[in-house]
Amino acid sequence: MTAPIALRLEGVRRRFGDVAALDDVSLTVQSGEVMAILGPSGCGKTTLLNLVAGHLRPEAGRVTIGDRVVADDGCWIAPQDRRVAMVFQDYALFPHLTVVENVVFALPKGQRRGGEERARELLALLDVEELAERRPTELSGGQQQRVALARALAQDPELILLDEPFSSLDQGTRDDVRNELIGRLRQTGLTCIFVTHDQEEALSVSDRVAVMHEGRILQVDQPEALYRKPFCSEVANFLGRANVLDGVAHGESVDTPLGSYALLGQAAGPVRVYVRPELVGVRGDETGDVVVEGRDFRGHDVLYTLRLPDGSVAIAHRPSVDMVEVGQRVRIDPQPGHAALVPVAFGDRDTAGVPH
Repeated sequence: MTAPIALRLEGVRRRFGDVAALDDVSLTVQSGEVMAILGPSGCGKTTLLNLVAGHLRPEAGRVTIGDRVVADDGCWIAPQDRRVAMVFQDYALFPHLTVVENVVFALPKGQRRGGEERARELLALLDVEELAERRPTELSGGQQQRVALARALAQDPELILLDEPFSSLDQGTRDDVRNELIGRLRQTGLTCIFVTHDQEEALSVSDRVAVMHEGRILQVDQPEALYRKPFCSEVANFLGRANVLDGVAHGESVDTPLGSYALLGQAAGPVRVYVRPELVGVRGDETGDVVVEGRDFRGHDVLYTLRLPDGSVAIAHRPSVDMVEVGQRVRIDPQPGHAALVPVAFGDRDTAGVPH
């Protein structure tokens, strides 16, 4: 059974001067879904959130939350009446209020008197009840993030919007806080949309990812599908490095300078394919015809730069448990997985099939 629709954008447009921040954007988000909006800075991600929250008006198109149209040519619902909560990148906590007072302030006006019990319940849900009497300036970044989310939940929203929610946290804290908070949101059953420019973040915690580029949504799909079968070259390139190789396809397989791989889809004859670096195994062998030109050690893994016999360069991403040295000769061991046909650029193809 298909889940109800929590949010629908249809042909939404918004410009700032001569710049199209959102250009004919359509998107559907299901109830209870965690949706990531992924893209580089300036692509329109935050504009999209502000438009859903009601902080901006669309110049064209329609925004529907649940079964209510909240914005179109003849309708405009104010932000406070949309039941949408937004957590900003800087958390926007009131520094003169305690933690519990910040959360009480976010409760609907009729619930603020005597609302401390409800506020403490929300703080407990996010494991920060013991911080209730502190001021925001006394909290770490991760603690402020939890309080900001508790305050958002206090608004009893249908939809929670997170704007680059974890970008200000240090790397050591970010993964733990991100996984915990998204997990807590899933427990509430609320629909969550968060914007990020971090590919790993988007792929690791979301149900689906919408990739944006220059004000347009290029592709919406589950993380694995996006990574393994991008709709266009912009999506493929933004979702991580890959080897672009000429090969010869034989139906469901393809021969490349890195060896033979299964092929996503079918083709015959000369093709160009993406082979992700984790599919390129390397094995030390003095009779090998590939030379290691570079090694980027990252602790648990290593990124190798390889010089192939024809003079071209490839990359391999391998665990660091059995490393090879720079200058060493190696053989390529193709790993299980699929090569993907290189798609054409977004602007050069029919976009009618872009899934939303």
